[in-house]
Amino acid sequence: MGGQYRITGDKYPRMRRPRRRGRLVLMVVASVAVLGVGGWGTLQLIDVFTGGGKQASAAGPKADCATKASPSASAGTGANAAVPKPAQITVNVYNATPRSGLAKSTADELKKRGFKIGDVGNASPQFDKKVKGTGILLGPAASLDTSLPVLATQLTGAERRTEATRKGTAVDLIIGTAFKDLTAKAAADKALAALSGPAPTATTTPKACS
Repeated sequence: MGGQYRITGDKYPRMRRPRRRGRLVLMVVASVAVLGVGGWGTLQLIDVFTGGGKQASAAGPKADCATKASPSASAGTGANAAVPKPAQITVNVYNATPRSGLAKSTADELKKRGFKIGDVGNASPQFDKKVKGTGILLGPAASLDTSLPVLATQLTGAERRTEATRKGTAVDLIIGTAFKDLTAKAAADKALAALSGPAPTATTTPKACS
């Protein structure tokens, strides 16, 4: 230059460093993260103050399974409490068929099965040779739901009748022309047990929840 040019003044041009893109990206990511954490925290606060939708819905099924109604036996309830035992029933046995000896043999079998035996003989003219089925069970009005159902377990298919004016507690077994034999003892005992057994009643018991 030979000294022809001279720099004067006290200001000099400064050389700026190029901006780094990495720093800008880092700032953007940090901002997004801060916004995300803030939003999540806000949702948690809302969930706490409102009780939480998921917990409320989950509590429903567990509340429903807290109790469960189930049948259980309760002795001496309902009509079963009024059903007498065979030993408490006196049975008169009458034969309305042409076959002789049926009244006595039937009475003897009923006695073996625990019944008390009253009169034994031929049926009255009202029923003699007029009973077409296996037999008729006849008693006072009070026996309809007490003694007659018990006696009916011993003779399947027998007709049940009551007389409103009849006195006493004894019942009649009038043998009909279709009679062959009393119901087999095993079947009769099963029917008697079902008749005199306890009636199921509903009770509430706790149910385990998973």
